[in-house]
Amino acid sequence: MAGWSGRLREWGRRVAGAHGPERETLLLIAKSTLAATLAWFAAKDLLHAQSPAFAPFSAVLIMNVTVYQSIAQSLRYVAAVVTGVAVQAALGFLTGTDPVTFVLVAAIALTIGQWKALGAQRSQVATAAFFAFSTYVSATGNTERATQLGQIILLVLIGCSLGLLVNVVLVPPLRYRSAEYGIRALAGALETLLTDMGPAMRDGEFAEEHARHWRAQSDHAQALVTQARSGLQSAEESVPFNPRRLLPQHRGRTSFANYRAVLDALERAAYQLASLTRSLERWREEERDDSYRRFLRCHGTFLGSVEEIVRVLAQLDEEHLSDQATRLCELADEMQRQLRAVTEQAESDGLPLGDPARPYGVLVVEANRLTEEFQYTCDVLHTHVQGGPRPEA
Repeated sequence: MAGWSGRLREWGRRVAGAHGPERETLLLIAKSTLAATLAWFAAKDLLHAQSPAFAPFSAVLIMNVTVYQSIAQSLRYVAAVVTGVAVQAALGFLTGTDPVTFVLVAAIALTIGQWKALGAQRSQVATAAFFAFSTYVSATGNTERATQLGQIILLVLIGCSLGLLVNVVLVPPLRYRSAEYGIRALAGALETLLTDMGPAMRDGEFAEEHARHWRAQSDHAQALVTQARSGLQSAEESVPFNPRRLLPQHRGRTSFANYRAVLDALERAAYQLASLTRSLERWREEERDDSYRRFLRCHGTFLGSVEEIVRVLAQLDEEHLSDQATRLCELADEMQRQLRAVTEQAESDGLPLGDPARPYGVLVVEANRLTEEFQYTCDVLHTHVQGGPRPEA
C-alpha cells in the first residue's frame, strides 16, 4: 500500500508540475467521461433509444489527443457503421433473417472491412453489421426494423458529434513540444556517440571493442528516428481545426518546417555516423600504420566540432531559437574549418582514399556529408528566425 501511495503521489506531482503525458492522459480521461455522459443522457433520456450504449461508445471511440485525429477517426467510424448497417438492411429486406442471411452479411461486411481507406475503423463494418442483424431479428415488423436500423446510425452521429464538441471546447492541446522532445532525444543520442568517438580518435588509438560500442550507439540513434518522427507528426496534427491556434500567443507558430529540416538532417547524420562506425569496426588493428594517427587526430577534432552543433540541437527550444540559430552559425563556420583540415591532412599524407580495406575514404566522404547536412540545418534555422538567408562568411 505504501508503494502504491508513493507512486500515486509522484504521478500527481507530474500531472500538476508540467505539461506531459500524465496530464494529457488525465485530460483525455476527463473529456471522454464527459462526452460519454452527455451522449448517454441524449440517447437514453431524450431519445429513449432501445440501444443507448451506441452513443457513449461512439463518443469515447473517436476521442483522440488531437482534434484532427478525432475528426478523421469519426469520419471513418461513421462510414464504417453506415456501411455495415446498409449491408444488413439490404440483405435483411431481400432474404429475411435465416442463417444464410447472416453468413452473407458476415462475408460481405468482413470483405468491405479490408478497405484500407477506413484505417483503424475497418473492423467496425462487421461489428455494426452484427449489431444491426441482432436488432433486425428482434424487431417485429419492417417499419420497426427500418426505424431501429436508422436509430443505430443516429446514435452514432450523436455520439461522434458530442465527442468532437467536447474535444474542441475543452483545452485541445497544441503539442509544439512533441516536436522538440523527439529531436532532443535523437540529438542527445548522437551527442553521446560523438562524445565517445571524438576523444578516442584524437588520441590516435581505439580498440576493437570501442568500435563495436560505437556501432551499438549508432544503431540506438537510428532507432530513435521513428520516435522523433512520431512526435513531429503529432505536433503537426495538433494544429488543424484547433481553436487555440487563433490565440495571440500561438499565432505564427503553425509551421514545423524548421523542425522537419532539423530532423531530416539528424536522421541522415545518424545513418552517416553508422556507416562511419561500421568502417571503423571492420578496420583491424594489424592494418593500421603510422600514417593513420595524424589523420585520426584531425578527424577526431572535426567530430568534436560536429558534437558542439549536435549539443545545441539537443537543447532546441522555440523560445530561445534566435540565440541558438546564431550560435549554430558560428559553430558551422568552425566545422567547415575542421573539414578543410581533414581534407588537407589526407592529401598531404597521401592516404589511400580509394582503398576499400581502409576507412580513410569513408571518413572523408562522411565528413563532407555531415558538414553539408549540418550547414544546411543551420542555414534553415537562421532563415526561419531572421526571415532571410544568412550572409556569406
